[in-house]
Amino acid sequence: MTEFATLRAKATALLTGAPFDPADPAFAAPLARLDTSAKALREALDLSPNRTSLWPDLPLKGASADISSSHQRIRTLATAWATPGSALHGNSGLATQLLGALDFLYARAYNETKREVGNWWHWEIGSARALTDTCLLMYDVISAEQRAAWIRAVDRFCPNPDRRTNLTNFSETGANRADKALIVALRGIVGDDAAKVALARDGLSDLRDGGRNTLFGYVTSRDGFYADGSFVQHDTVAYTGSYGVVLLQSVSAVLGLLGGSSWEVSDPKRSVILDAVERTFAPWIHDGLMMDSVRGRAVSRGGHRDHDAGRDTVDAILQLATGAPEPYATRFKELAKVWIGRGRFLDRAGIAATARARTLLADTRLTPAPRPVGHHVFADMDRVVHRRESWSFALSLDSKRIAGYECGNGENYRAWYQGDGVTYLYTDLDHYSADYWPTVNSYRLPGTTVDTRHRDPAVSVSGTGTFRPKNAWAGGAVLDGYGVAGLELMAMGSTLTARKSWICLDDAVVCLGTGITSTDGRTIETIVENRGTTGALTVDGVLQQGHEGSSTSSWAHLEGVGGYVFPGGAPLRMLREVRTDSWRAINDGADTGGTPGPVSREYVTLWFDHGANPSGATYAYLLLPHATAEQTAAFSGVEVLANTAEVQAVHAGRGGQGHRLFAATFWAAGSAGEVTASAPCAVLVRRAGDRVSLAVSDPSRTVDTVTLTLGHPAHGVVRADDTVTVQPGKNPTITVKLAGSRGHTHTAELTVGRHREG
Repeated sequence: MTEFATLRAKATALLTGAPFDPADPAFAAPLARLDTSAKALREALDLSPNRTSLWPDLPLKGASADISSSHQRIRTLATAWATPGSALHGNSGLATQLLGALDFLYARAYNETKREVGNWWHWEIGSARALTDTCLLMYDVISAEQRAAWIRAVDRFCPNPDRRTNLTNFSETGANRADKALIVALRGIVGDDAAKVALARDGLSDLRDGGRNTLFGYVTSRDGFYADGSFVQHDTVAYTGSYGVVLLQSVSAVLGLLGGSSWEVSDPKRSVILDAVERTFAPWIHDGLMMDSVRGRAVSRGGHRDHDAGRDTVDAILQLATGAPEPYATRFKELAKVWIGRGRFLDRAGIAATARARTLLADTRLTPAPRPVGHHVFADMDRVVHRRESWSFALSLDSKRIAGYECGNGENYRAWYQGDGVTYLYTDLDHYSADYWPTVNSYRLPGTTVDTRHRDPAVSVSGTGTFRPKNAWAGGAVLDGYGVAGLELMAMGSTLTARKSWICLDDAVVCLGTGITSTDGRTIETIVENRGTTGALTVDGVLQQGHEGSSTSSWAHLEGVGGYVFPGGAPLRMLREVRTDSWRAINDGADTGGTPGPVSREYVTLWFDHGANPSGATYAYLLLPHATAEQTAAFSGVEVLANTAEVQAVHAGRGGQGHRLFAATFWAAGSAGEVTASAPCAVLVRRAGDRVSLAVSDPSRTVDTVTLTLGHPAHGVVRADDTVTVQPGKNPTITVKLAGSRGHTHTAELTVGRHREG
């Protein structure tokens, strides 16, 4: 077997899952899904001699998505033809029909003489990838003339990974570069072209431009991986769970395909991709699903929800593990094993993904990794995620650096507040996947403070568009698995401003708001919760029987979710309603549009009404995930020290020598509790035994240096970052150089007694 034949076999196995036992019951469901899809597509395929399209709903009348979708449907049929156990496996009649269909598309719509119209992606990635896949799947029955023609079409629209074909001065980055590298590699494998395979390999490292757009490096602006684990695409969008996953899939496929070949990827910096599994992706995977906080406009795609994105991520990690060195390979498999075991990976996995998962689960030498516990501040993409053993909490922020939302191409029509401090609470696997985005009231996303003005559908003039507010402050600090985050809200298209903070603890999240001000004459609201649930709502011990109500409340409990505590009492508004809409209402994209049929879900909404034209309004509440009603009513251990326009601060934990945490957002120089700050900053101070740990950041990226003064003694220094200078004593001072740190956390550890090295 030639080297190219070996590569073709590997590439085909990635698509079909071969070899596997079709009689294994684990493959019954994925084979049935493939058969159902292929049967429907074949029955609808137009075989008439004078046809003008292949499928009636894809008329090929100038819509680029019709061309791409036609190629993708052919690939689905080719996959069924090439997959053992499929009802159409090896069907000669189907093979003839598919080759004729590709000849038809080549002659009419997709060849080397055509020019791009519509969306560039459909030409350069969507169609090119599907066509190369089909050429691999049906390699043995395609004539040399057909193969040469179809390769010419791919070369026309995706000649290299480096440039946008219809905009040759535009360098490809991130997921688009990864996709094109894979396409060019497959094209080289199909055409026995060593130069093309080498071009694909070198495109990952961007040798053409000296590594400027390499996928194996960290960036400090625009698209790519950041050293703190952030992933950005489209310059300003937090996109770990969408474009980041696409990049991981394509790079994993290229590394796996070319591993052990003459074109093996040898870039020593490929460790960036290996490290990204735990640094970039794992924090956002909750029991196998990918959190919506980092999926951008993809949340509006009814055909690809959080479990689907999670499955794609886990499967890509499994592919990466096959060629990864130790200790990466074992660690990846341990992570994947717990995600597959606890999540819904196998519910809708394809045959190839099922085969990889089955092999992993059968390996008794691998122990599933434990659920993660920790706190992550992704300063370079304005995202925060807090992980505990039984729940996860995510926070979407925005700033003049990171977009509040992205829309366009018919997607994400109600995206207006998706970056304005939205809180995501994961206590189960269903909440965000069960028709959440088309049915939730998008004016009332949890965690947000909003102007109740009418909003038209979010659209972009052409292609996709991003929308950024004017605030500089978004982000926080992390210390020993705890965190504080803040957002200076400057609402787009409104005079509404506010200062908002979140403190993430072991069993609670403290949510504070202050300075809530507006002059537009419209009601301003802060949304505590908007949960899709039929669970009982109890407020101050009283079961709420009605659909709507309000009261001054100390606590509330929502069955199956947890508790909500309102320190000092708060005027709480409540609403239970059934909401009905369709996925098509939020996404009518050419190839991602949702179904028009109605979907319904019952919601319980809790919020504060700040009235019209509030001036300096405030709020305070605590989320208690999984708490019972009794635990909620009795909750203590968190003290709100300040909630003003200058500082928002809390104490949590036990006093004395026990664990005690101070967390604050200092919006200006000032004092709270036992901490004084000389300039704006986010601060955490933790006392445990004779140790004092602290963390400081500048989410605004405007402060050069800050000095903290502690109101309790610390006489020794255990360790400190090189940006931190400590002056121990009765009232120790800690000076932190913040300039240039892009909102990242600086830490130090002190001791109450005098520390001796050794």
